[in-house]
Amino acid sequence: LSTATLTYDSLRFGEIEDFPETSEPVWILGKQFSALTGNEVGDIEGYVLWFVNGCDVAGGTGPTSDTGWGCMLRCGQMILGQALICRHLGRDWRWSPGQRQRAEYISILNAFIDKKDSYYSIHQIAQMGVGEGKSIGQWYGPNTVAQVLKKLAVFDSWSRLAVHVAMDNTVVIEEIKRLCMPWLDFDRGACAVSEEPREMNGDLEGACALTGEETALWKPLVLLIPLRLGLSDINEAYIEPLKQCFMMPQSLGVIGGKPNSAHFFIGFVGDELIYLDPHTTQPAVDPTEDGQFPDDSYHCQHPPCRMHICELDPSIAAGFFCQTEDDFDEWCAQIRKVSNCRGLPMFELVDSQPSHLITADVLNLTPDFLDSDRLARFFDSEDEEFEILSL
Repeated sequence: LSTATLTYDSLRFGEIEDFPETSEPVWILGKQFSALTGNEVGDIEGYVLWFVNGCDVAGGTGPTSDTGWGCMLRCGQMILGQALICRHLGRDWRWSPGQRQRAEYISILNAFIDKKDSYYSIHQIAQMGVGEGKSIGQWYGPNTVAQVLKKLAVFDSWSRLAVHVAMDNTVVIEEIKRLCMPWLDFDRGACAVSEEPREMNGDLEGACALTGEETALWKPLVLLIPLRLGLSDINEAYIEPLKQCFMMPQSLGVIGGKPNSAHFFIGFVGDELIYLDPHTTQPAVDPTEDGQFPDDSYHCQHPPCRMHICELDPSIAAGFFCQTEDDFDEWCAQIRKVSNCRGLPMFELVDSQPSHLITADVLNLTPDFLDSDRLARFFDSEDEEFEILSL
C-alpha cells in the first residue's frame, strides 16, 4: 500500500473557496440548494462518495500506485458509487460522520475497497480494461471506463444492475427496456411474458435484495452516455442542455475533465461546474474487526472544486439512474423537453433502432477508435451511403 503523500492538487485544498454568495441556485445531482444558506451546500460530502488515487494496483508485479494514471478510473468509481447509493440507500440518504453506519452502506464501500476481489476495485477496473485495449497504467477515456463498468456490473449479484452504455449519441428506448425487463418477450408485444424466463445474473443476496414481485418489473438501470460536445473545446450550444442534465432527479453526474486530468462533475452554479477531484494520494482503507470502516476518507472534507464550464474537455460521459420503469419514462419525457429548449441536444432519444443504422459492432470498431476526436459519422438516407470523415 502506498503511504500518504501530497500532490500538486492536494496542496490546492487550502486555496479552495466556499461557494460564492449568489442568489443563483446550486444544482447538485438533481437537487437544488441555496448558496446563501451555507449549511445547505456545506454537507455535499454527506451524500457523494469520493475515491482518490493511492494503492498497489498490480500486486507487486506492476504499478505500485494508480497515481498519475488512475484518475478516470476513480471517477468511474465515483459515478457508479453514486448509483449504488441510490440503489440501496435512496437519493435522500446522508452520511453522518462518527456514527455506526448501515449494513448496506458498508456493503457499498466493500464493493470499491482497494482489493482484487472487490466488485469495482481499482484492480478489477484496471484488469478489465485490458480487454478494452488498455494496459495497466494507461490512461482511460470516459467511454472506456463506461464499457468496463458495464462488464463488471454483471458480477455484482447483490445490486443486480442493468448497465447500458448508449453509443453513437443515441439512446434507444427499446434496447433499454429489453435489458431491464429481459423476461418480457418484446417480439410478441411489450407485455408478453417469455415462456422461458431468462436466468438472472447471480443469486439474490444482501440486506436490500429485491422481492420476487419487484424483480418481475424492472432491473434498476444505470445509463451511461459517452459524448463528444465539440472538437477541442466544448461547443457553447451544448452548455444549457448539459446544465439541464444536472437538474434531473435521475442524474448521476458526469465524468470528464481537462486534458489528461479527469474529474467527477456533480452539478453547477451559474456558469461554473462543481466537481470532485481524485488527484490526492492517500493510503488504502481496511475495514475494522467488526466490519465497520474508517470511512472519513471516502467523503470529501473540503468544499468541492469549481471551474468555468467552457474549460470542460468536450469528451465526457453522462450518467443517470432509474430505479423503476416509471422513473425511466419520466427521464425520457424530461429529455424530450430539454431537446426542445435552446441549444443543441447532446444526444438523440429514439423509440427503436433504425433498421438501416450501422453499429460499431458491424464495423468492428474499437471503443478507443470511437472515442477519438478524429471520428465523425454521417448517414445519407437518400443514397444509403455510410461515410467516415476524418476531421
